[in-house]
This record gives sequence, structure tokens and C-alpha cells, in this order.
Amino acid sequence: MFAVIRTGGKQYRVTKDDVITVEKLDGDVGASVKLGEVLLAGEGGDAKLGSALKGASVTAEIVEQGLGDKVIIFKKRRRHNYRRKRGHRQPQTVLRVTDISAGS
Repeated sequence: MFAVIRTGGKQYRVTKDDVITVEKLDGDVGASVKLGEVLLAGEGGDAKLGSALKGASVTAEIVEQGLGDKVIIFKKRRRHNYRRKRGHRQPQTVLRVTDISAGS
């Protein structure tokens, strides 16, 4: 069984035991998280979407809380002696999908 979920403004296609990296979610390592915004769920060629997914959810376990790769922001204006360099590491959560419930 698979599901398409939305979290952190992005969509992910998941199956049981998948490990995915998403935007930071609150919780400690080992805690269980319920992702309620399921957009599509199905098995094989049969898929449900829309109002047929009422009550559908995906349960996942938090494997790791950390930071993503560093992103460098560099600004320059030529011939004005203007250079600015900043870095940023986005907080991330690694999840392992434990259960997919298709609802009603």
C-alpha cells in the first residue's frame, strides 16, 4: 500500500518502512507522529483520493532530528566593492513510516 502525504509544503510518496527526510516536526527521537494530510492512497492499480480518504492517516516514527546541508547565499555588486556571504542550514526531521491507514 502507498500514500501521498503533504507536510512542510511538500508532497511525498511513501510506503510502509520508507525512510524520508521532511521539514522539522516537533517531537523527540523515537516518538510517533501522525501525518493526517493524505492526498492519495492506494494499492496496486486501485487508488482513492478526495472525499474517499476521510479519516486516512500515516503514522511514522522520528528517527533523527538534525540540520540539512549548508546553503551559501552570496551577493555581489560589481565595481562597488560590495560582497556579502551568509550561510544557512535548514532544520530537518528523518521519519520511518510505520503504518498507512486508508480510512473509510
